[in-house]
Formats: sequence, C-alpha cells, structure tokens
Amino acid sequence: MVNNQNEQLNAVFHALADPTRRAMVARLAQSPCGISELAVPFDMTLAAVSKHIKVLESAGLVIRNVQGRNHTCQLDTRPMHGGIEWLRHYEQFWNQRLDALTAALIADDHAPSSKD
Repeated sequence: MVNNQNEQLNAVFHALADPTRRAMVARLAQSPCGISELAVPFDMTLAAVSKHIKVLESAGLVIRNVQGRNHTCQLDTRPMHGGIEWLRHYEQFWNQRLDALTAALIADDHAPSSKD
C-alpha cells in the first residue's frame, strides 16, 4: 500500500530542494502573480519557469488560476505543514541528544582528574 502522506511530503521536499523554486515560493508569499512576473528575476525561458511551477503545483504548493491567456499563481502553504511536523520530530530528537551531551560534558568537567 502506498502512503499518500509520504508521497506528499516527498513532493514538497523535492519541490523546495531547488533554489529557483524556493525563490518563487518566497515571491509568491508576498502576493499572487503572473508567470511572466514570476520569471523576471531568473535568466530562463517562460517554458522553463512553467516547468518549475508545474513541480510546485504537483507538490500542492502553487495554485494556478487561468483566465484566457493569463496564468496567475498563488501560494498554498498547507502542504508545508507535513514537512514542518517531520522536522519538529527531529528537532526534538536532536535537542534531547544535545542536552545529554551537555550533561555528560558538565559531569566530565566536575569529575576528579586522574592526574591528581
């Protein structure tokens, strides 16, 4: 059985792994915009920009509204919540490990030296 939640999480991380797509997400976080407007800061064709947008759409991060020849993209942050929860789990894991390391180092500092 395929886990749809894992597929969604994989798609989100894949989409956000690319710096161009992250820059597009950052731009769309300000306000919705058209594809040509979204393409301005990048040295690439509109076709290449459209491919990046399709990856973001596949991950559920972008909603494209089409009115005639105008395509407007809007950010949908809901799919990111799964990634945030996944990262939080590991943040807790590493915080526990770092707390244990800190405690061990403090105990080591207070232990009597074998040189004495």
